Amino acid sequence: MSSAAARLRASTLTQRLCGLVGLGLLFHVVFGNLLTLSVDEAHYALYADKLALSYFDHPPLVGWLQWPLVALGAPDGVLRLIPQILWLCACLLARNIARTLPAVVPSWSSDPRHKEIAGLWAVALVVLAPLLHVLGVGLLPDSLLMVLTLLLMQVTLKLSTLQPATGGASAQRRWWLALGGLLGLAGLSKYTAILPAAAVILTLCSTQGLRWLRTSGPWLALALACCLVAPVFVWNAQHEWVSFVYQLKHGSGGQWQARRLLGFVGLQLVAYGPLLFLGGYLVVRQLTGGRNWQALGLLSFFLLPFLVTAALAGGGSLPHWTAPAWLALIPFAANALAACWRSGKRQWILAFVRTQAVICLLAFSALFFVGIPGVSQQHAWGKKNPLADLWGWDRAGARARDLAQTLNIQALSVKNWTLASRLAWYARPVDVMVLDTRFDQFDLWFGQLSTGQDSIFVNWSQMSFDLPMQAGGFESCTRVEQLNIERLGRLISDFSFYHCRNWGGAQAPTRSGKPN
Repeated sequence: MSSAAARLRASTLTQRLCGLVGLGLLFHVVFGNLLTLSVDEAHYALYADKLALSYFDHPPLVGWLQWPLVALGAPDGVLRLIPQILWLCACLLARNIARTLPAVVPSWSSDPRHKEIAGLWAVALVVLAPLLHVLGVGLLPDSLLMVLTLLLMQVTLKLSTLQPATGGASAQRRWWLALGGLLGLAGLSKYTAILPAAAVILTLCSTQGLRWLRTSGPWLALALACCLVAPVFVWNAQHEWVSFVYQLKHGSGGQWQARRLLGFVGLQLVAYGPLLFLGGYLVVRQLTGGRNWQALGLLSFFLLPFLVTAALAGGGSLPHWTAPAWLALIPFAANALAACWRSGKRQWILAFVRTQAVICLLAFSALFFVGIPGVSQQHAWGKKNPLADLWGWDRAGARARDLAQTLNIQALSVKNWTLASRLAWYARPVDVMVLDTRFDQFDLWFGQLSTGQDSIFVNWSQMSFDLPMQAGGFESCTRVEQLNIERLGRLISDFSFYHCRNWGGAQAPTRSGKPN
């Protein structure tokens, strides 16, 4: 091949890479400015508004990272630049690891063009995975852990091949300190960071046995990681270890059922795409036949968290919990797909690419219309519209705050924490009370209504509750206003605001989760 032809092909690959990344970022910027914050996004934005060493349901990094922007009063669209940057970093890291892996797996071509094609496939797998766009618009702990998992893979790969004479003791120490820093940041992101940490140990043991433990490097890394996650332990010690207790209960889910596991697998197939499943199958088939312990160790960054989550899925789990695991698989799957493509076996790959592209376009269309075009709340299909959750909360929060000020009422109230997170974010600085018997972060932030206190009670049509006038509840509730939320001329939800009087002092939850 002539040098001119090689340059032309390289230029074409670069253009495709930029096109894929640019298209993904374009969608993220548009929807990041169009939609209001989701349940979890608003909750973690409140972390930044109410800065602390840690929090009831998660470690603090997701809040700390947003704090400068929240302190400056940045709008939602600016806050969402953080997950967009993280998504871009995930694309580039996955591409870089995909280009590195042929040195670990000899059966994959080390030809420069193959490496570039594998890198392109890595980015394509990220862009074509519908759920990864959710994490590219909304900041969740998993958005952080995706990037940190890929960085941990890179550093672990370097340490697993580092020889004592390579660069001297100072170079090795820097890599170990980098590992410790990344492990600490992962621990500050999500408690499940223990799983990629276990993958680090498996990879190093598979390539170096136990001799690496006889050097100072891993202990320096451990010390640094422990220092970084110390705020989580300090906060928990001050709050009766409530976060650890909650996570143990939350992670175990409900009663294990086989149908939930099947539902989990089906949901993963839709959320991340059949193309990634195909790539994963090809990788497992290629690697399990030999004894490439280094590659299998790196693959454990996917296998450990995915299998643990799948095992828990019988009791209930959320699809984004596996996102960091799938990101760890993507560089492997990209190489397997590149090899398959090069061999001419393209039929299934093309079919899955088209399928996932259609799924992504349908999802973006549904987000733009906030549901099915032409279907309003009055229609049977519109009464439970999950996408209505992303529209109108800014107006509802502002109106609730204005009503509270007009009526000289000090607190808003709702019946569920998922309603409280958006209301508390958009009605700041008014307190929002959750009228249930479950102890959670809102009890730590706002406490409970005092006996005899009035409140503006907010009911949302897509998750409506009976008025809180049970024994120990309010003496009376009078509706003062209804706010209709429309999108492109059709009603998608409404908010009802009630002036509720004379709270009866119903028993409040304790940190044990039981009423006083």
